[in-house]
Amino acid sequence: MPQKTIQEIADHVGGQIIGDTAIQIESAATLDSAGAGQITFLSNPKYVPRVKETQAAAVLVAQEVETNAVQIVTVDPYYAFMQAVVLLHGHREHPETGISSLATVADSAKIGQDCNIHPYAIIHDNAVIGDNCQIYSGVFIGPNVKIGNDCIIYPNAVIYDGCQVGDRVIVQSNASVGQDGFGFATHKGEHHKIPQIGIAILEDDVEIGSNCVIERGTLDNTIIGKGSKLGDQVAIGHGTKIGPHCLLVPKVGIAGSAELGHHCVIGGQAGIVGHIKVGNMVTVAAQAAVINDVPDGSTILGAPAIEANKGKRAYALIETLPDMRKKLRSLEKEIAKLKDK
Repeated sequence: MPQKTIQEIADHVGGQIIGDTAIQIESAATLDSAGAGQITFLSNPKYVPRVKETQAAAVLVAQEVETNAVQIVTVDPYYAFMQAVVLLHGHREHPETGISSLATVADSAKIGQDCNIHPYAIIHDNAVIGDNCQIYSGVFIGPNVKIGNDCIIYPNAVIYDGCQVGDRVIVQSNASVGQDGFGFATHKGEHHKIPQIGIAILEDDVEIGSNCVIERGTLDNTIIGKGSKLGDQVAIGHGTKIGPHCLLVPKVGIAGSAELGHHCVIGGQAGIVGHIKVGNMVTVAAQAAVINDVPDGSTILGAPAIEANKGKRAYALIETLPDMRKKLRSLEKEIAKLKDK
């Protein structure tokens, strides 16, 4: 594994060194597990005591702290740590297979330069794949799909017919993009399928986690905005529009035709009903149930979801409710006795 000096890392992340500039770093680790030859980071002030105890050779910090490790002071230690990890370890390397003879590629499909199409991938009629893409085994690319440059589609992912994928998009294994939305017209007790004539669009720099499902639109397209990241097992309903740079933690569910603004963070297992608007820079706590429009900049929690500070006070009362009930019953009896007198 290649090593880097503290000076090289500091230059790479734009930080200032406190300590020996020549120490060699070979890998990255957490505060608790890091040892000689490793770099770690401090981004949360509550972990300052751990920095004093760390055995790491170097630590990325926002300001100077008490520690035996060499310090690299930088504005955003967590981002700098990401940069250091990439410098030391790099991203996953992909096998150079070219277009495998065991892949099925339609004659009318267009494949860009320097693509690797792995065995048993299927590329359908009139699909367009950009340059430098990695299409792994078992991937299904439907007819008329358009995929941009530098994309990675991991094993057994499915991109349904007509869908569009931007540049530098990552689709993890077993994800499904563009399947039919959950749309039915109920008539005389029977559920009749509504054709889903929209598509799903993944804009540039989107990442879709394993086992995600993104439904195509019934009429309007489903859109995942530029730079948004969806965790594993996220379900996006038909016609939903996710704004740029949102983070959806695993197992989030969003019903059809909902709209999210930019830079929203949706906690794990949260649910958002259809046909509502969630503003920009909204934070939704885990397991929240969002049933109404949400203003810009809000932080909400609970089921149904309410403003976070109100929610915390309300939920803090829950454990005292049995005692409060007893007191109320006692007071009711006292009031009844006074009325009798």
